[in-house]
Amino acid sequence: MKRDFLHITDFTADEIHATFALAREVKARFKNRDDYKPFKDHSMAMIFAKPSARTRISFETGFFRLGGHALYLGPSDISIGKREAVKDIARVVARYNDVIMARLFDHAHVLELAEYASVPVINGLTDYNHPCQIMADMFTILEHRGHLDDLKVVYVGDGNNIVHSWLRLAQRLPLHFVCACPEGYTPDDTTVADTRAAGLSEIEIRHDPKAAVKDADVVYTDVWASMGQKDQAEERKARFKGFQVNSELMAATGKKSLFMHCLPAERGVETTDAVLESEASIVFDEAENRMHAQNAILLKICGKA
Repeated sequence: MKRDFLHITDFTADEIHATFALAREVKARFKNRDDYKPFKDHSMAMIFAKPSARTRISFETGFFRLGGHALYLGPSDISIGKREAVKDIARVVARYNDVIMARLFDHAHVLELAEYASVPVINGLTDYNHPCQIMADMFTILEHRGHLDDLKVVYVGDGNNIVHSWLRLAQRLPLHFVCACPEGYTPDDTTVADTRAAGLSEIEIRHDPKAAVKDADVVYTDVWASMGQKDQAEERKARFKGFQVNSELMAATGKKSLFMHCLPAERGVETTDAVLESEASIVFDEAENRMHAQNAILLKICGKA
């Protein structure tokens, strides 16, 4: 039976933990330069409606290191949902490739792609969520803490697709998750309600970042204006005043907290150079682990693990 990875909730808690174990194993194989090619003679189509450096590099390099060939299809190659119906693209691309990765704007497009493709589809990001990023994030936290017990993650910024993925993760693994955001920039109400209804994690939406970060094990942020919102950048800077993750805010946790950012960062806006370059920052471990977590997810949904 075909498996897709469109949301973190597509995996059970046991599968998430197994994916972390597999990511650790694959990462070690890469570091040792082992001859490990489970995707030999396989191809992956990468459909990009929304450009990204990290997503392309991590998927293309990772799949190559696993023995496969990754084919980049940019916005000018496939105008998904515009020049051609999504369901037609899905069926044609699946005839040529063993797996599809899609980084899109409209979440409905990745759902339709998965519905009609005969091969596994992995979500590289949509405006609604970013599941591979949060799998990499949690794997990185596990590496640094050695465990995921009694974990408090405080996200400071816009209630965006990163937050929705953290909420989805909180439906599978227990944690205390706080979204500290300005009024009017809260995450999707349905996703928040579904996560609370799951009854596994403690979920808070707060509007005072200094109070929110108290006792945080991890302080996490993202750009205030994502791709497609750059025309709102100046307005958002005004609305997000006081939500910058700086040394003062990190000190307000009252403990030795880790700092995370999914990148790219606008230094001096949502965070500072001092925080990004501090001992608390695990941002570049997090960026590297995108490749290892994604490889583990691909191995699982393609039946190679």
